[in-house]
Amino acid sequence: MQTDVKYPTIIQGGMGIAVSSWQLAKQVAMAGELGVISGTAIDSVVARRLQDGDPSGDIRRAMSHFPNQATIAEIMDRFFVEGGRAADKPYLDVPKLSIKGNLFSNNLLAVSSFVEVWLAKEGHNGLVGMNILEKIQLAIPAQLYGAMLADVDYILIGAGIPAQIPHLLNEISVGNKVAMKVEVAETKDRHYLNFDPTTLGIENFPIKRPLFLAIVSSHALVAYLNKDEETKPDGFVIEYHVAGGHNAPPRAKNAIDENGEAIYNDLDIPNLEKILASGSPFWLAGGFATPAKVVEALAHGAKGVQVGSVFALSNESGFTQENRSAVLNSLADPNMRVLTDASASPTGFPFKVIQNNQTLSNDNLYKERTRICDLGYLRTMYQREKGGIGYRCPAEPLDNYEFKNGQVDQAQGSKCLCNALMADIGLGQVRPDGRTEISLLTFGSDLEGPRAMRDKYPTGWNALQAITFLKEQISN
Repeated sequence: MQTDVKYPTIIQGGMGIAVSSWQLAKQVAMAGELGVISGTAIDSVVARRLQDGDPSGDIRRAMSHFPNQATIAEIMDRFFVEGGRAADKPYLDVPKLSIKGNLFSNNLLAVSSFVEVWLAKEGHNGLVGMNILEKIQLAIPAQLYGAMLADVDYILIGAGIPAQIPHLLNEISVGNKVAMKVEVAETKDRHYLNFDPTTLGIENFPIKRPLFLAIVSSHALVAYLNKDEETKPDGFVIEYHVAGGHNAPPRAKNAIDENGEAIYNDLDIPNLEKILASGSPFWLAGGFATPAKVVEALAHGAKGVQVGSVFALSNESGFTQENRSAVLNSLADPNMRVLTDASASPTGFPFKVIQNNQTLSNDNLYKERTRICDLGYLRTMYQREKGGIGYRCPAEPLDNYEFKNGQVDQAQGSKCLCNALMADIGLGQVRPDGRTEISLLTFGSDLEGPRAMRDKYPTGWNALQAITFLKEQISN
């Protein structure tokens, strides 16, 4: 672990699919804090923006700096549409991830991560991180490599137990092949995803090894990851259950109420004394989006806080203006509801959802939507009865899921986060009936910080104003 690091006080959360945009991360980094881009499904984000013609030219500018231009030419040939596709034309999807690996898929993941990090870092010396989900294991090695090629400063990973990440970073940074153990249901056999960074045709090793922060929710997981140098992160983000996005499941058994909401209690509160005693630097997240809470976190021995909500509503975030305005308007309603939906996410993790009648949280709109799993990031691998590995998702058609030995009774309320979160940023797929996929908005359930910001800036705010607000009670 590095001991001479000047740690940020504010970590901007890595939210949704490209809600934590490079534009947002760049502004936060230029202000002296840690700007974070979301790496989730970033290959689809870049591919769809290319199909929309890359009107700003930003993606192509970043791509021009990628060390292997033959790879760039192949990606451009497949996805770039001069002037942009017709509005009623569907997007061409990227290849689904597979344990067998696919050179084009790996190249696209690496390039897309490179592009987003490079753009966030362009023109300044601030700190930029990338946030990805441990659950999307098949994307991790290629994404790490692409981000490292763009000189990423931090990697942040939650939604699982990221015990393999320190070793992967060490090995990839020197150009070594890696074998990442992946989860396959219904078997005790071990399965591995193999990745060789040299297959991208780049020979500039070693490259900088970024710091790694594990996003966890308990002191027990801190102790587990710290017990071995091979699994030990460079620090932790300790996330309370009011945080937006995916939450750790409640520790009490059967903690789901009649509305399908996950219920938390004192068992789910991390022991900060034990975490401080671990000696690892840590930041607190989930309910720390006010100046007073930042001061409180520092008093607990934290280096600072990770905040999502007030940055998700910043002008630079990836939300469409329509979605940003909808949430801002909802904040004025004292009855605004953020449900910790125990079944919405195909991952099985509880997922925070704003209740909004124009989105998939509206049960009628959810039921009208035709089930499909065409992006497949949250699929689970399973062992087929006749051999081989299959892929299934609780959000796919229920008869398909049942055929793959999925538990249909547990899949009834599952929503396609992949397509809904792409719609959140204006990249929703166009369906054969002419409909465009609709959003599902996630947000933290602690609304004090966002409401305070809305009172100060009724028409919206920027990232710098959010940082100034969060730090206003810290004495220099």
